[in-house]
Amino acid sequence: MSVRRGLTSSGRPWRLGRGLIALPLVLIAAITVIDINTPTTIHLGPFLVAAPAITASFAGAGVTGAVGVLAVGAQIVIGELHGGLLTPNHQAQIAALVVISVLVTVFRYLRDRRERQLHQVRSVAAAAQEVLLRPLPHRAGRLRIASTYLAAEAEAQIGGDLYAAVPAPGATRLVVGDVRGKGMAAVGEAAVLVGAFRGAAYRNLSLPGVVAHLGNSVYWNTTQLDGAGPESAESFVTALVVDVRNDGPFIEMVNCGHPPPLLLRNGTVEILEVAEPALPLGLTAPSESDYRVERFGFSPGDLLLLYTDGVIEARDRSGTFYPLIDRLMSWNETDPTALVRRLHHDLLRYAGGTLGDDAAVIAIAAPPGAPG
Repeated sequence: MSVRRGLTSSGRPWRLGRGLIALPLVLIAAITVIDINTPTTIHLGPFLVAAPAITASFAGAGVTGAVGVLAVGAQIVIGELHGGLLTPNHQAQIAALVVISVLVTVFRYLRDRRERQLHQVRSVAAAAQEVLLRPLPHRAGRLRIASTYLAAEAEAQIGGDLYAAVPAPGATRLVVGDVRGKGMAAVGEAAVLVGAFRGAAYRNLSLPGVVAHLGNSVYWNTTQLDGAGPESAESFVTALVVDVRNDGPFIEMVNCGHPPPLLLRNGTVEILEVAEPALPLGLTAPSESDYRVERFGFSPGDLLLLYTDGVIEARDRSGTFYPLIDRLMSWNETDPTALVRRLHHDLLRYAGGTLGDDAAVIAIAAPPGAPG
């Protein structure tokens, strides 16, 4: 997921506006020539203020200030040739042009500085994203995988939703989760869980074993590092851990209070509800025996959709929740990349371009003819 860079980074405003810079220069020259050649009762000098104002719309503070100086110089020339600089009218025009040029230049400088700060924030967010949410592989064994992430926080690239994939004994193991809350605290909790998930991969734990490891990691981080205050006591992570088996056409799953995945098969959508959902992670220090693995069919040609509640809780202007299942049935997509791309754009369009909560989506498909 790329981060767009601000247009006001060092050197960029000039490169962007070097073709447009002719406009204020021509404007200054035209106003000066016309004013000099018109009767002294007609004053076009005040129009020179347009030159620095126009420049500020496409160039940086330095170029804006330089154009302002040229505009003031042109006003001085006009005053000298039309009655002298000591006339009250010309003095007032020069003073006004100086003040406005300085203000426009200062405002442009402040805007440039804010853009540079925003660029730095986006760069840090992009780096954090690469660490926390590494792009999922497009292929893992016999699987095809596609994913997307939409952060609700303004100017952020990441939030409290998470996903990751690692190899497991006889399977590809995936986790998708949602940290309660938003902001940097949620990002920190997500980082703990993703780190624990990836760190446990080499230990070849069973599915209940890895979920217990995740639960203890989140619980220990919450109670020992973040403190045992009221906010820590209410912190938790809903998560879904799935093993897509290599040795059979099925998946194994432990659901810890997370929205159930959806199985797309031959134009139908099946909700994969577990009989015994576990508690969200972080509420207790769990053991392996607290989790029950449940199995669902996953044949070649099926499509598995994992998502966070930011998808199904997105609302339109009337307050109606996003109809995920209805959309999936009407689209009847069979390719994970096409499905994720379509869902991404449709979700943003439905919500008016802004989500109320972070949203993550993963689509997984076994290609036709895969061994089962």
